[in-house]
Amino acid sequence: MNPGIRAPRWRAVLEARWRARLQEVTELSLAYHAAAAAGPPDPAAAAGPADPPGPADPQPSAGGPGPLGTQRLLRHELLCRELLCRAIVARRKLADVEEALGRLAAGTFGSCEQCESQIPDGLLAVSPERRYCPRCEAEAGPAPALSGRARA
Repeated sequence: MNPGIRAPRWRAVLEARWRARLQEVTELSLAYHAAAAAGPPDPAAAAGPADPPGPADPQPSAGGPGPLGTQRLLRHELLCRELLCRAIVARRKLADVEEALGRLAAGTFGSCEQCESQIPDGLLAVSPERRYCPRCEAEAGPAPALSGRARA
């Protein structure tokens, strides 16, 4: 562990982050499940009197929701996907905090996981979940955008 690291201080910082991340995961998961349980808008209602086809709108096909109903279905699907993706990213961030707490308990907090050099305190203050020193992070390049695992 970095000689300048004060474990009780970092434990308090990481535990506060853990609580915030857990709340974020919980809220996003509940929002996703509520949206998914509500289901897409009723296609019959979408093609009903509230959405009559206008002059530029094609007639809905027999049994189909029509263009406005289809748009509502797509918006609902996009909302569900966005909430699910945000919940997944939030869960990864929660896991990163949990792993940092594990490194703190193991006595390796503040050391680069690749070269074992000390991570500057200023960088840890900004991102206590940080795993790598600036040199190793620069050598690895940017993390894949959809991996869900940040290298910062």
